[in-house]
Amino acid sequence: MGEKTRMLVYADSNAREALGTNPQLARQSTQTLATTLFPREKLEVVGDADLSYTFPPDNELCIGCFPGVSIIAAREFGIDHPSMLPQRFIVAAGAGTVTLHAMHSVVNWIAFAQWTNGKLLRSLSLSPDSGILEDIGKRMAFEQPYWSGEHPAVDEEEEVEDGAYPFPFHPLELGEAALRELFGYQLEGYIDTSLLKPELVPLVRYKRSL
Repeated sequence: MGEKTRMLVYADSNAREALGTNPQLARQSTQTLATTLFPREKLEVVGDADLSYTFPPDNELCIGCFPGVSIIAAREFGIDHPSMLPQRFIVAAGAGTVTLHAMHSVVNWIAFAQWTNGKLLRSLSLSPDSGILEDIGKRMAFEQPYWSGEHPAVDEEEEVEDGAYPFPFHPLELGEAALRELFGYQLEGYIDTSLLKPELVPLVRYKRSL
């Protein structure tokens, strides 16, 4: 399936730390969150998924609630301008941290954003074809090595032959760095055995219809 995500994560404090405790899925809380966020839709449980599957089809949701952290994957979160995320998704978290992560390997696009207590702190969205779509707020610490050229997308010889790459890094590599830093797992690349295995974090799949 490639590197694809479109998810929103609610955390009381730190999502990575909460997921790192191997928390148990709270199915009743998951059902409650699903109906709270999508009150006008008919939701039918159609099976289970896991954290490696956060790019469901448009007619599905994947949701999981755990102590201290909740994960929602849906079409609404694959947006070019994360700062325009509907307010209802942000206020649903109450006092806490909301993090959006989206990427699509076909077009090498990534986006991520973070709100704390309802205030947008950071939003980034970019792809080679579209350029920088959104760049709001102070760059997070894990971003800095990428922007400073420590992880170049191409080597110098390739750059001379093919023309300058629009960014000093490959978007998907930054997207994976965001997954590691913010949530403690990865989808592709060198396998770090110290990281969380996403397939061990269960989610509930819902078919959605009006």
